[in-house]
Amino acid sequence: MKQSQELDYRIIGDDIQLVEIELDPMETVIAEAGSMVYMDSAVSYVTKMGDGSDPNQGLLDKLLSAGSRVLTGESLFVTHFTNRGGGKQRVAFSAPYPGKIIPVDLSLHGGTLIVQKDGFLCAAKGTRISLVLNRRFGAGLLGGEGFILQKLEGDGRTFMHAGGTVIERKLENQVLKIDTGCIVAYTPGIDFNIETAGDLRSMVFGGEGIFLATLGGTGTVWLQSMPIRKLIQAISPYGKNIRKEGRSILGNFLER
Repeated sequence: MKQSQELDYRIIGDDIQLVEIELDPMETVIAEAGSMVYMDSAVSYVTKMGDGSDPNQGLLDKLLSAGSRVLTGESLFVTHFTNRGGGKQRVAFSAPYPGKIIPVDLSLHGGTLIVQKDGFLCAAKGTRISLVLNRRFGAGLLGGEGFILQKLEGDGRTFMHAGGTVIERKLENQVLKIDTGCIVAYTPGIDFNIETAGDLRSMVFGGEGIFLATLGGTGTVWLQSMPIRKLIQAISPYGKNIRKEGRSILGNFLER
């Protein structure tokens, strides 16, 4: 039996997109705090500590769940939007920076998706949001994506956001080398690791950074062409926020 609610939606816009969700009476969508753009009058919202996937979840579990979201850099709370009216109502959400919104049906990907820690936008009620630690310590120690990622579990639809153009690649026992900031999400059959970009000359003068991410195995990966770090560099190359997406434990000097 399907646990998550079915969501009707449409993606609006091209380069700066938003997703409009159509809610049936008493239907609920969960979203990142602060991502709502507009909603019809019969839609009400409440901010909760937890994603609501387990109605019997106790206070301690809610605190642990909220604490895990803080570790990923997200808000302590998740906002629940519910249609309290008698007919269909709409609520819309947008990403915090220009890019694309990616709808993904979790039931088509084994019920689990690993997402970069700021990539989740909204999802059907019943979707479980938790953190996952990268099994390879070196990937978290050196890579721009870090070892703390989000795990989305369920059988409904979830929405991620990414910067620039989105590329979906299906790997069949293959390895893909990627700029560390360009990873949006991947399915559990993919192994995420970090390797050096090449010899010393390439690392210093190549312009591709010191490290590259590798995604290998069988599954699906989603990539973004313009992570927020590159956007900030393009807009303000000498500004104090130029290292905003640097998530390496060793510090910003490892980021290019």
